[in-house]
Parts: sequence; structure tokens; C-alpha cells
Amino acid sequence: MAARLEDVDVESLAAAAARARRNPGSCAVVLVEGMSDQAAVQTLAERAGRDLRAEGIFVIPMGGATNIGHFVSLFGPGGYGVRLAGLCDQGEEPVFRRGLDRVGPYFVCVTDLEDELIRALGTGRVEELIEAEGESRSFQTFTRQPAHRGEGRGQQLRRFMGTRSGRKIRYGHLLAAALDPALVPAPLLGLLSAV
Repeated sequence: MAARLEDVDVESLAAAAARARRNPGSCAVVLVEGMSDQAAVQTLAERAGRDLRAEGIFVIPMGGATNIGHFVSLFGPGGYGVRLAGLCDQGEEPVFRRGLDRVGPYFVCVTDLEDELIRALGTGRVEELIEAEGESRSFQTFTRQPAHRGEGRGQQLRRFMGTRSGRKIRYGHLLAAALDPALVPAPLLGLLSAV
């Protein structure tokens, strides 16, 4: 399925393409599934004192893992020829392997990025962040729904973040911003070290 325009950061895509067109050796593209992944990666980089854009590194949300072929064709060896890296959910690893194998490193989150961040922060800290955002009541209502009563707290938190448009992106940033730099999950640490 092709990426929908609302699922792609057009500004980052255009900036990466312009830089790649001018000087492919001066930039790298990090392919991520969605905008919440982009928010988390950029936030963690900023917290580590890095300005990815100034370094010529563009984090591009693809609107889903199945779009990787299009983006590798555009930016990879058959396209602009820039350095590539990627971050994906565990369930999407086969798709990323096919797309980035022998092209660039990719890093796999256990379950997904939100799961990695929730486990690193702990469910109590994540619930504090939800409370600070004024969403405790909504979260409690969500956890009482029959479909979610038997789920573990981490899974409830993960699912809650995906229930409203824009919430997952906002929490991608908030969870990454709240994370102790010593507790950055391995896939994110590996990705940031690779670019």
C-alpha cells in the first residue's frame, strides 16, 4: 500500500531529497515506520546533544513498513545513493530485511517502539506522564473496556497511545523526552550510533 500523504513528513522528505540531489555523500536517511517513531528518534538525538538535520541526517516516516521498497529505491543505491539505516517493529522485520539487507543497518524494536519506551520508563512513570497530559480519566475509561481488562498494564498503555489521532506522535516525543539517557533501549541506541 502506498504511503498516504498525512502519514509522511513531506518537509523532511523534500529536505532529504534536495540534499541528496546536491551531494549524496553528505547525508543519510533513517527510515522509520511512522511519525511517532520519527518524534522519538529526533527527541532522543536532541537530548544527546545532536542536531540530526545539521548533520545531514533525515529521519523519514514512511507511512508503514510495507513502503520501504519505494523509499530504498528513491534514496538507496539505485536512487540518490545516500547512506541508509532503519528502525522497525518486530513484526515488520522481514519487510525491513528485504528492503535494507546489504543496503544499510536496521534495528528492531521488541513488539514496537512504544513498548521499548514503556519498558525503559516503567509503567508507573508512563502513567505519570499521561496524568500530566490530563488524560488519566481517558486512560482509566480505556482500561475498563471489556477488550482491555485482561491485558497487562504495558499493553494497555501501548494500545491507549494509538486510540486518538496524533496521540501516538505526542507520546513518542514525551516518552523519549522523559527517558533517562542511561536507559535508552538498545535498538534506539544502536540506530543513533550508526548514523
